[in-house]
Amino acid sequence: MIVITTPTGDIGRQVLDRVLDSGEAVRVVARNPSRLPARVRDRAEVVPGSHGDADAITKALAGADRLFWLVPPPPFSYPGRAEQYYLDFTRPACEAIRGLGAGVVGVSTLGHGYQGKAGMLSAALAMDELIEGAGAAYRALALPFFMENLLRLAQEIKAQGTFSMANAAGRPLPTVATRDVAAAAAALLLDTSWSGQASVPVAGPDNLTPDDMAEVISDTLGRMVRYRQVPVADRQAAMRQRGASQAIAQDMADMTEAQNNGIYDAEPRDPDSATATSFRQWCLDTLKPAVQALA
Repeated sequence: MIVITTPTGDIGRQVLDRVLDSGEAVRVVARNPSRLPARVRDRAEVVPGSHGDADAITKALAGADRLFWLVPPPPFSYPGRAEQYYLDFTRPACEAIRGLGAGVVGVSTLGHGYQGKAGMLSAALAMDELIEGAGAAYRALALPFFMENLLRLAQEIKAQGTFSMANAAGRPLPTVATRDVAAAAAALLLDTSWSGQASVPVAGPDNLTPDDMAEVISDTLGRMVRYRQVPVADRQAAMRQRGASQAIAQDMADMTEAQNNGIYDAEPRDPDSATATSFRQWCLDTLKPAVQALA
């Protein structure tokens, strides 16, 4: 039995599709089961509720062999730090898996070994330590910047010919497509041969700076698109104006500073392990249609 959390999320639904296609028995934990496609409701056992809730995750893990674990982002207005949110959300699952023998595949971050504050990324690293402390066989998918983050900037790209972030314009920013994350997660969930605990870096074949990304986006869209670097403090202030709590805005700022300071380079990764989707291919397949679809 394979348990899938976040089955309607961007990564979770792709993991679920792959695991369902394998024919393995699947159980999902869904806060709102009505959002699940009919195909999923017909083929998977559904446990209603949040996977951060002790009763729901304990019920879901009964008799399970594998668990796909992903902590949803903290609410924008969450008053505390992200690390506390991640740990509070994960503790019930850790209690449920103690002595169970189920292997866990978790969505985490590149940067194991990084020394310093990293906001959201520090929260993911603390989550890994908590799961490892529960004694589970664990594979932490160590991920860099998601290519899909740029979809939030599609309107700016369309209207202004720019995309704005606080990441350093000239520093390489490793990226990954969510479809490759899902492929790596599903492969581990379906592989019964592994044990122990390890970090598994999953990153695309490119090593582009945001300025380099702008060139690729320009080529893909057939029009000039420039990268605009925004000061971290300005981005933090803008988040506060949109209703983010002081803690969450600070965690986002600390994450960006850590990215600019090379957190993704702190963890070695094998060049031969690069995922299939290049940034250019992702732009062709995903970003270009998204931009073109905007009015």
